[in-house]
Amino acid sequence: MDDASYCATPVPAGTEADAGPPFAECVLCREPTEYPESTRGATLCPVCAWREAERSACSG
Repeated sequence: MDDASYCATPVPAGTEADAGPPFAECVLCREPTEYPESTRGATLCPVCAWREAERSACSG
């Protein structure tokens, strides 16, 4: 079977920038967060928020 389209990887429909409003950066790793840029305070991406929760839960 020589069908190259069978194993072709589909191209994503849009990029991250097209997903919505500009997102705030994570204060630890500088990755985009789930929060808009207008959010006040220290914003964390989901990964850093999870790690921070692990650290605070185990430090008791």
